Amino acid sequence: MRWRTDPLLCAEHLTMRFGGLTAVSDLSFVVGRGDITALIGPNGAGKTTVFNCITGFYKPTEGRLAFARQGIADPDDVATLTLSGRRSARMRNGELYLLERMPDHEIAWRARVARTFQNIRLFSGMTVLENLIVAQHNPLMLASGMSLLGIIGVGPYRAREREAVQKATYWLDRIGLIDRADDPAGELPYGAQRRLEIVRAMCTEPTLLCLDEPAAGLNPKESSELNALLRMIRDEHGTSILLIEHDMSVVMEISDHVVVLDYGVKISDGAPDEVRNDPKVIAAYLGVDDEADVESVVAEVTR
Repeated sequence: MRWRTDPLLCAEHLTMRFGGLTAVSDLSFVVGRGDITALIGPNGAGKTTVFNCITGFYKPTEGRLAFARQGIADPDDVATLTLSGRRSARMRNGELYLLERMPDHEIAWRARVARTFQNIRLFSGMTVLENLIVAQHNPLMLASGMSLLGIIGVGPYRAREREAVQKATYWLDRIGLIDRADDPAGELPYGAQRRLEIVRAMCTEPTLLCLDEPAAGLNPKESSELNALLRMIRDEHGTSILLIEHDMSVVMEISDHVVVLDYGVKISDGAPDEVRNDPKVIAAYLGVDDEADVESVVAEVTR
């Protein structure tokens, strides 16, 4: 239950409105450091909107997204930083960021929050290896002196380039694609493309990895390989994971913490077993609108 003792991301009263439509309403939840946290709910529940707020694609209408890259998101530190008007600061408990105040590129580069999307976004014409090297663009550009040193091949660029290839090779080996390093990424099977997209995000060395429906379209074998990969990322690299997923077998097998949304409102928050047996969650997934019918639905499902 690290989300209760070691918070990495604290979303407080997050609200996102599009004109007269409220996609997310007064949402508060915590992502624990080193946890796999699942954000689930029926279609249209507001899950991707929450992701877009966390990663800077949207600026929330209201609310706070406190991210402790180091240390913990201590409430006193969060309050101090909020009142200062700044985006980030080194506090007594470590580096603290207010993501709702930051542009998307700073969230990715400074706070180290990476994400994938529902639809695979690989560079299909590039090789498998090149897809992982391009993810390391920022450190390579810095080492190249913004291109000049890279063009003439001097200074720290060559060393950084070797490191980038080594990192890419490491991840390709971990997902069983080292033999296909020189193949175009678009020629990989669908499940392999999913895994490649995840390790491409890992090449940025994220503190928080946000995955939008990583198991979508996978068969049972590929889902099992995905589960093993995500556990490895958590256990061996200490990377916290926040995922949106409709495949409940994946969610219940690997998650440490589950948050459930329905129509932009949080209806459940806890360990997988607690959420699985929550009458409100069962009712939401079966489309029951009248709360008086919840008990009868639960009885029917669990009969």
